Amino acid sequence: MLPALYDFWFQAFEAEKAAGREGWAHALSFLNLFQYITFRAAAAGLLAFVISLLAGPAVIRKLISLKVGQPIRTAEEVHRLAELHGGKIGTPTMGGVLIIGAVLAATLVCARVLNPFVAVCACTMTACGLLGLCDDSKKVMERKSDGINGRTKLLWQFVIALTAAAFLYFKPEISGRGGVTGYLLGEHTPIGIGAVCFPLFKTPLVDLGPFIIPFFALVIVGCSNAVNLTDGLDGLAAGCTVSTALAYALLAYLAGHYFMAVEYLVIPHHPLLGELSVFLMALAGAGFGFLWFNCHPARMFMGDTGSLAIGGALGTAAICARQELLLVIIGGVFVMEALSVILQVGSFKLRGKRIFRMSPIHHHFELLGWHESQVIVRFWILSIMLALFGVAVLKIL
Repeated sequence: MLPALYDFWFQAFEAEKAAGREGWAHALSFLNLFQYITFRAAAAGLLAFVISLLAGPAVIRKLISLKVGQPIRTAEEVHRLAELHGGKIGTPTMGGVLIIGAVLAATLVCARVLNPFVAVCACTMTACGLLGLCDDSKKVMERKSDGINGRTKLLWQFVIALTAAAFLYFKPEISGRGGVTGYLLGEHTPIGIGAVCFPLFKTPLVDLGPFIIPFFALVIVGCSNAVNLTDGLDGLAAGCTVSTALAYALLAYLAGHYFMAVEYLVIPHHPLLGELSVFLMALAGAGFGFLWFNCHPARMFMGDTGSLAIGGALGTAAICARQELLLVIIGGVFVMEALSVILQVGSFKLRGKRIFRMSPIHHHFELLGWHESQVIVRFWILSIMLALFGVAVLKIL
């Protein structure tokens, strides 16, 4: 809405200027602000935060009236953890609808929604959120912690991810096919959509060609599941989402500006990419707003509705910025949570022994005696430090 308003104002302003007169467009010259991505990104973050704060109580009341309480695993399943989390039984879940709604509303108001990067991230987030909603609904209806069958859920995740990956690969404005502007690297060097980059190397690591599609899909599915695994303590996933989204908002903004990307940082540049920072700032603002109600003791949980949506959005955004490998650092807490599960399962199957007292790793620290709030805040600190380090990597060399 704001970009459309600016375009309308600019046309009127130019017409008045050409006619040598001053009218309403000159009187409303402050609307010139709406052209700047920095202004609209800040506005999107603030708007998503305010929407979350205002709509949060109504969403909680509605979820309570629908009796969508979070099922907690039994003592037979998780032993001592059931005692620690027993008080969470019945807390409303599916709160991710608040995050998705706030992000989409703020994006519609502040961003150019037909920008291909904004569109693919928003659609992927929504599709993953709908899948999570189905999963949460099944858990609630059956009063069990198990939702949709794991293989079925993974299949649908890959369908969504492959669709997004194919869009990125075949869209001319992104891939550069047909002479339409694509990505540039240092010294005006065009790079194909199949190139895999990392800031420490000023040339692509490898060009996967069409095989980049399954690679992109793996990034999106992996990130989606990693955020889902992180969402086990009050505010943990939401807080880590904020730091990761803010870091990628900065990366998208820098990659969208020619001088900063090509001449100074030597990172992949695309002229349309800066607009993605508006969407990511909206995600950060919505994360802050949701955290208002999700901080310990939580009044609602995001559920798979939120965690799958957030992971899908962050994974897609990392691909759009051509910094998917950097997600390992910036989203390090998410990666650590996912790796702890992989290592635990692998060790138990191969050796019959567990590495951690329980996985994901945040439960390991709980069982070591850390209070839930200690685990959450310390993981937040780690997430912030990793996000800052990930951004700093851009200019190490």
